[in-house]
Amino acid sequence: MTWLVENYDRLLVALWEHIQLVGVGLAISLALGLPLGVVAARRPGFAVFILLVSGALYTVPALAIFALLIPYLGLGFWPAIVALVAYALLIIIRNVSTGLRQVSPDILDAAQGMGYGPMRQLFAVELPLAMPVIVAGIRITVVTQVSVATVAAFINAGGLGDIIFQGITQDFGEKVVIGAIATSALAVACDEALRRVEMRLRAAQADAL
Repeated sequence: MTWLVENYDRLLVALWEHIQLVGVGLAISLALGLPLGVVAARRPGFAVFILLVSGALYTVPALAIFALLIPYLGLGFWPAIVALVAYALLIIIRNVSTGLRQVSPDILDAAQGMGYGPMRQLFAVELPLAMPVIVAGIRITVVTQVSVATVAAFINAGGLGDIIFQGITQDFGEKVVIGAIATSALAVACDEALRRVEMRLRAAQADAL
């Protein structure tokens, strides 16, 4: 682990770049996916269409997405963000839509009987009840984005992938192992943190019932 001892600062910079990629990608994904998921829950025809489109994006290999984006966005941060968002939309839209559809009709009838309008019912009743399912989708999304952000090193987006690919090109196994372990540790840490949030939300709902 000589390289790690001598270059821990480079590892920390790469880790921070990776977190920035995932953080910005997740924020944009939620900003787009949440309202689309709400509409999909309300309109089955739109749900079929948007899930087909987002599903098609999800199946495109990351390198192919980068190749398509480079002529328009160049290399670096933003094409990587577009790819991260493309891979996240299917999961977020599907989980938001599923979570909202699972809310009991009796609860919705009670909210309407109490005078809740559509927006108040959505934010005060439906979204809180759907939140465990939504957080479960966010867990999968974050782990997926951590993985895709590693491949984004191919287009000079930075992150832990830089260390891995430098190790491959330099035939330096220690850098490959360190980069891979750091990426895996980040994914596991994010997944565990969100798993605990999800479990607490489910426990809170169970206590309320």
